[in-house]
Amino acid sequence: MPKRQLTKSHPKADITNLPALGMDKEGLKEDFKRYYGHRLGRDEHCCSLHYSYEGFSLAISDRLIERWKKTYNAYKETDCKHAYYLSMEFLMGRTLSNAMLNLGINDTAKNALYDLGLELEELVDNEPDAGLGNGGLGRLAACFIDSCATLQLPVTGYGLRYEYGMFTQLIVSGEQVEKPDHWLRNGNVWEIERLEFKQRIKFGGRTEVLVDEYGKKRVAWVDTHDVLAIPFDTPIPGFQNGTVNTLRLWKAAATEEFNLDEFNAGDYAESVAAKNTAENITMVLYPNDANENGKALRLKQQYLLASASLQDVLEKWVGRHGKDFSQFAAKNCFQLNDTHPSIAVAELMRLLIDEHDLEWYEAWLITRETMAYTNHTLLPEALERWSVSLFRSLLPRLLEIIFQINADFLTEVSARWPGDTDRLTRMSLIEEGHEQHVRMAYLAIVGSFSVNGVAELHSKLLQQGLFRDFYELWPEKFNNKTNGVTPRRWLASCNPELAALISETIGDGWLTDLTQLKKLEKFADDKKFQKRWQAVRHNAKKRLVDLKKVEHDIDINLDALFDVQVKRIHEYKRQLLNVLHVIHLYDRIKRGDTANWTNRCVLIGGKAAPGYFMAKRIIKLINNVADVINNDPVVGDKLKLVFLQNYRVSAMEKICPGADLSEQISTAGKEASGTGNMKFMMNGSLTIGTLDGANIEIREEVGDENFFLFGLTEQEVEEKRHHYDPVSIIEADEDLKRVMNLLEIRYFNSFEPDIFDPIIASLKSPHDPWMTIADFRSFLDAQRRVEEAYQDQERWTRMSIMNCAASGKFSTDRTIADYNNEIWKLTPVSAKG
Repeated sequence: MPKRQLTKSHPKADITNLPALGMDKEGLKEDFKRYYGHRLGRDEHCCSLHYSYEGFSLAISDRLIERWKKTYNAYKETDCKHAYYLSMEFLMGRTLSNAMLNLGINDTAKNALYDLGLELEELVDNEPDAGLGNGGLGRLAACFIDSCATLQLPVTGYGLRYEYGMFTQLIVSGEQVEKPDHWLRNGNVWEIERLEFKQRIKFGGRTEVLVDEYGKKRVAWVDTHDVLAIPFDTPIPGFQNGTVNTLRLWKAAATEEFNLDEFNAGDYAESVAAKNTAENITMVLYPNDANENGKALRLKQQYLLASASLQDVLEKWVGRHGKDFSQFAAKNCFQLNDTHPSIAVAELMRLLIDEHDLEWYEAWLITRETMAYTNHTLLPEALERWSVSLFRSLLPRLLEIIFQINADFLTEVSARWPGDTDRLTRMSLIEEGHEQHVRMAYLAIVGSFSVNGVAELHSKLLQQGLFRDFYELWPEKFNNKTNGVTPRRWLASCNPELAALISETIGDGWLTDLTQLKKLEKFADDKKFQKRWQAVRHNAKKRLVDLKKVEHDIDINLDALFDVQVKRIHEYKRQLLNVLHVIHLYDRIKRGDTANWTNRCVLIGGKAAPGYFMAKRIIKLINNVADVINNDPVVGDKLKLVFLQNYRVSAMEKICPGADLSEQISTAGKEASGTGNMKFMMNGSLTIGTLDGANIEIREEVGDENFFLFGLTEQEVEEKRHHYDPVSIIEADEDLKRVMNLLEIRYFNSFEPDIFDPIIASLKSPHDPWMTIADFRSFLDAQRRVEEAYQDQERWTRMSIMNCAASGKFSTDRTIADYNNEIWKLTPVSAKG
């Protein structure tokens, strides 16, 4: 399939030899007026803020593209090694504010818009969140590619361009209601469609063995139903360094617009069916895979991402090096972000063997030297498993390759552990049973040269538990890369007042070297600095309250402790434990036990997966409890509970600067890392948490005296499973007994009988994997320590400063430097000039 049409007519060489775009106020104003008046056709009578946002974004985008082309040419001229980050999610948030910050023109842009009668904040708020992810996985990917550009590393992000993102969450009568998030409804000014780089993706069909003219046997994948993958490129700027990398997102499209014969026969619906079927692949982020149709669609999404991205890279390679793949592994590296893109292992084999005529052993050597796998979960049920029958139906050639990889691999295992059939069964890429399944995480491990977890505990548990057999076979493959977040978005951009105070105090070097925040430690006891720190945090709390007043008709005392838990709603993250504590506080107020009381506002936010019954019940419980507490005149300012509707990236940018206490209370051994904990810490929040995920490293950095620890350790959780008796624990704890009694007498669901019975049953079950009841008393004790610390504002402020000062380790700049030094081994390339 030709990618571009060659003609005799072509532009002169100097067509792009343009003067540099001005970064001054007048240049921005002129470009905005040109776009607003000419391209968008607007005038002073236009009342829609969208066009002002779009016109100004186009002006900013031009300045990114200018640097984008220089970066591309610098990479091409140096023939540098390149890495490719394959991820099913890129939760980018809003682009305009990030682009201005990284270009270093925030103040200039603000002044230019002021002259034009516009407010920068209004334009920024007009931009929809790019709906390309569910949560932490996608947000991490976004932070990673930001840091890659800041470190001037040649890294391209590959993902899918979902038309509909993560649903918009509405709360109706306390229940979560999902509304489609058509984030692309008004287009996306930041992307460029690159039709010349489209790729053809195969599905279905069958395989047949052919003999070529040289007598070699080749496998052909024939009679397939093909789909096109159309790339849309988004610029990813580094921080004020001239580098702009690429995020390439694929959109599925039909190979034919419609069937002309069926159209002429009068069946219009059928004539466009193929087009609609193709486009459905990237229509919605992560379909519900509870049924076979959902599973098929999700596997199609994963294969489209892997195949299109690998074909894209191989096409560029062949364009420069022909069929010589001897240096391919030395010049390319593919990082698989979790198990979702692991089909890339088999697809690279297919492309090298079937399309580029390499022998099996050559292709396998290249594959194992270029693939690297990051695991993000300790939950076995979250690892991808696809039925062999589904694979055979959708990807028959890939299944053949996986079976061959498995046969070779099991031969290797058998040679190491002769006669150990149990081990062979455990390690096989094919899980036997009533129906065979392909274990995609195992495929990723076998086909990669590097396997990493995302926090020290997580990596240790992978090696000792989930992937122990593989660790015993290849210990050299396994490593840890503790996650981070980008300080540009998660401090400089979202909390400019605090960022300004920090820069005034220690300089602005922390923006690209977060370890410099350590310099704040010597100001932690400075009374004058503490006062300024308190004032900044008070203003952040006010902005958060003002934001939420639009959605919640509730008065919140700014002097109250802002106790925040925002993340995906899941039983292992234990929003339920948080609610039990709130009920306990309410019970204390009703009993008059309020001596030495600390006013508290508890804010909980997050989305539950549409098919996750228990998570949606927990949301209902939170809202019912909030309705009772917030409307009880006896409570007053002592306690508020607010569920933050439709939690998303742009909301977190307002929430994390205003939080006093960060709730990181997952069951030990269940959270891989977490990144919300890092964002809160960076902004001066204190953490109450278990020894889980990156909490452990946060506590190590900040010190036990600045961290509120509670709960069973991962080892204690495992030991307790064999004799866990939550009913006995309830009976022995008067506070807990009263809390459970309020739930059981339907105090919070008087007119909705039985709706919380499943929650009560799960709490009291000896088989509860989250052990919520087991940690209740420890959690209450830790919360008492929180109250004591908050009552001493000088002590609390010192702890807040120390948390911010200790957050240097948790920058993605450090994480990406670790990836590069130990896995990718790229050479930074400057794009300036």
